[in-house]
Amino acid sequence: MKAIWKNTVIAESDDTVVVEGNHYFPESSLKREFVTFSNHKTMCHWKGQASYLSLMVAGEMNPDAVWYYPDPKPEAANIKGRVAFWKGVQIEK
Repeated sequence: MKAIWKNTVIAESDDTVVVEGNHYFPESSLKREFVTFSNHKTMCHWKGQASYLSLMVAGEMNPDAVWYYPDPKPEAANIKGRVAFWKGVQIEK
């Protein structure tokens, strides 16, 4: 699977976990040269607190387009150490 934004592969892995229709990629598959800081956080009642990262590709920012659960609740332990995408990031085989 590939996560693509602005015709650029942001992450690629054949080991994704699908939760609620979202592919969670191993954090190690994330191409860090396209990732910037975000201090945005949200709460999920069954997964826990999500943290976010922004993307920067060819000078364009996509704020909070990557999310992850640094300390997921036990029910969501299978997504620990994984990242997911939204805000226009395409997931393709």
